[in-house]
Amino acid sequence: MVKNVRILDCTLRDGGRIINCAFGNQEIKEISNRLADAKIDIIEVGFLRDGRIMEYQEGSTFFTDVSQIKPFVNKEKKNILYAAFIDYGMCDIDNLKPYDGTSIDAIRFGFTKKNYDTAKEDVLRWINVIKKNGYKLFIQGVNSLSYTDRELLEIVDMVNHVHPYSFGIVDTYGAMYMDDVNRLYGLIDHNMLPDICINFHSHNNYQLSFAFAQELIKLSSTGTRQIIVDGTLGGMGKVAGNLNTELIVDFLVRKHHYDYEFEDILDILDDYIYKYTLEHTWGYSTASMMAGIYKSHPNNIIYLTEKFRLDTKDIGKILSMIDSDTRQRYDYDNIQRLYTEYVADKIDDREVINGLKEIMEGKEILILVPGNTLNTHKEIICKYIAEKNPIVISVNFISDKPLSYAFFGNQKRYARLKAHRLCRNVIISSNIKSDTESDMVINYHSVINRGYKYFENSTIMLLNLLKRINPGKITIAGFDGFREESDKNYSDKSFQNERHVNEFATLNKEITAMLQEIVETMYPSCLLELITPSLYEKAINNHPIA
Repeated sequence: MVKNVRILDCTLRDGGRIINCAFGNQEIKEISNRLADAKIDIIEVGFLRDGRIMEYQEGSTFFTDVSQIKPFVNKEKKNILYAAFIDYGMCDIDNLKPYDGTSIDAIRFGFTKKNYDTAKEDVLRWINVIKKNGYKLFIQGVNSLSYTDRELLEIVDMVNHVHPYSFGIVDTYGAMYMDDVNRLYGLIDHNMLPDICINFHSHNNYQLSFAFAQELIKLSSTGTRQIIVDGTLGGMGKVAGNLNTELIVDFLVRKHHYDYEFEDILDILDDYIYKYTLEHTWGYSTASMMAGIYKSHPNNIIYLTEKFRLDTKDIGKILSMIDSDTRQRYDYDNIQRLYTEYVADKIDDREVINGLKEIMEGKEILILVPGNTLNTHKEIICKYIAEKNPIVISVNFISDKPLSYAFFGNQKRYARLKAHRLCRNVIISSNIKSDTESDMVINYHSVINRGYKYFENSTIMLLNLLKRINPGKITIAGFDGFREESDKNYSDKSFQNERHVNEFATLNKEITAMLQEIVETMYPSCLLELITPSLYEKAINNHPIA
């Protein structure tokens, strides 16, 4: 059979987005060289960005000039193409240096349907600048599913006129099904000049990227059209990630007798990519599936999945609240607003607050947070309760200690402990969907710390509530902080979540900052103290009120 398939590896570009493209110079060079050694046909080294807006940083694959890419290409490899990606509007296109054979050979040019609809002439100007400067041109219309058949045929007419090296089928949001792939390929293949390659770029939201690649290879086998299939090592990429380069390499080697060096690919994975799997999460998940369903920008999913109190159906509902065009972009303020609106009803909680004030104002409060020190320092806590007889409030759990109240700011914990809380005095924030009229509901918006990424830590929420009640002293146990040995972070192992250890430093830093704000605003009317070891000791015990 005719070997008409080529592999484009975009690890250093699309894969790198999960680490902000900060690989380091030596690693960029090693990955690029070893992909070439493995006989990968096209190596995408990174992005070209506007040097007037951003400054090039050593070790990054966000470049501002083609000359910066020279150290990372090996021109001794005669059959390898090196490429960079340009997004419309995000590069200084008029200062693009002409191709001179010492840097990249090709430029992949991406634009959205909106770009083409509203600025067609300028999009065509960018295309002509790239071609005029001597680069092999890959035209990548972002989100191929956004075009009707008629609109796609108009794009194909433009492509035939421009005559680029390649035209892409791009599954930007991982939203395609097999019939979409067949329809788009058939439409393009039957109407585009036969010497223009078809390039396929997929995201793995539905776990279909590898199946799509096999289908395209099958579809192309009946003709002479060259196809280019994108992949990343380990499927590295934001949220669901991409087609795994190693999968398509193995398939082409074993099933179609291509001569890629599969074992060399495995070595690159072991030497350079594996470490990123320990620090970052990508690949199929039900949340990434929701991103595919709603064709959402991956950062919207990242924001919502970091809220570990959300069920997947909640993520879908929030995404559905965003306008279909808007959800293809990332607007932090908008997604945060929608999230807080979704999880919290605005309520009048004055009656509840006044009732709690009658009981707790001026009194001593012991807060029990479910950190592991509840187990390791049990005797200290029991002695404190016996001697001081405080009002005890547990956070997101029911304690076996003498207990007055339980506070819940987390829906999952609340639902899980239904049987245990029926006979308790339960306080909940209004983001909780209460299942009994006996719950005391306080306004969620009054207890969160806007402006922080982790603004709804339940212990912080309880402390903000107590600020409104004005107790005489607050003592805290079990507020340990998040440590790298994540299996030791909770007194109850079932409380473990999927939060990655690389988040812990930011989480601890933000909780410390929020604690300091609370401590300062409550002094001198209320004293705060920790009675078990904590990463937050500096924020409380070193303060003059302790």
